[in-house]
Amino acid sequence: MGFSSYKSSILVMVLAMAVATTSASNFYQDFDITWGDHRAKIINGGQLLSLSLDKVSGSGFQSKREYLFGRIDMQLKLVAGNSAGTVTAYYLSSQGPTHDEIDFEFLGNLTGEPYILHTNVFTQGKGNREQQFYLWFDPTRNFHTYSIIWNPQQIIFLVDNTPIRLFRNAESMGVPFPKNQPMRIYSSLWNADDWATRGGLVKTDWSKAPFTAYYRNFIAYTPASSNSVSNGAWKIHELDANSRRRLRWVQKNFMIYNYCTDYKRFPQGLPAECKNSKA
Repeated sequence: MGFSSYKSSILVMVLAMAVATTSASNFYQDFDITWGDHRAKIINGGQLLSLSLDKVSGSGFQSKREYLFGRIDMQLKLVAGNSAGTVTAYYLSSQGPTHDEIDFEFLGNLTGEPYILHTNVFTQGKGNREQQFYLWFDPTRNFHTYSIIWNPQQIIFLVDNTPIRLFRNAESMGVPFPKNQPMRIYSSLWNADDWATRGGLVKTDWSKAPFTAYYRNFIAYTPASSNSVSNGAWKIHELDANSRRRLRWVQKNFMIYNYCTDYKRFPQGLPAECKNSKA
């Protein structure tokens, strides 16, 4: 498939999704601000949400409902300028000591240096499945769409509809897969300067506070919907050939850490699911 065909297929998908969701999301209806007091705000009639961090506190929100499988889209514009020491987290999670979790975390950096996109998957309380990426654009200049497709076969992380990570169901290898615990959507902006930037060497510059991230255009395609387009958005059993090429492109050019190649970390052998991780 040529690039023009790729763009055409993406346009068709975007138009189909627009048809499937005739009413825009509203943060008042879909989310609760859970901490941070005035640092978290819903504005523009519910169409925009902002989180801020200052030296006293960060802020966060969570979805009103839980999800068991689906596709979750959210557009974010990250903290601009010197964001070193800050973390903007956007993730799905259940509760309890054996919780499941699917993570996007954006690790801030000095002005002009790239953000690191940190991803992880927890199953039954166990994580340690980190993959990290640079992005191929400045995530602070404009809004970009960060998506999770979660179904019984796999979890796909996407950025602007480009897959960056695939976590397949490897229960046949004895690896638990998140398929029984409904999860809420959470997001927070917080200070993590003990580890977030260069392993904690670069600290948060509080003279630049408040730090602010913005959210808009939340869409959830879920099994509860009877709409065929909505179902098609998350019932993806396999990536098509073009999506696999895009995934390989991202992982070749922008992946900076992969637990599945960290032999020093796992001297007794890589985790079992790593044998099942090729695009």
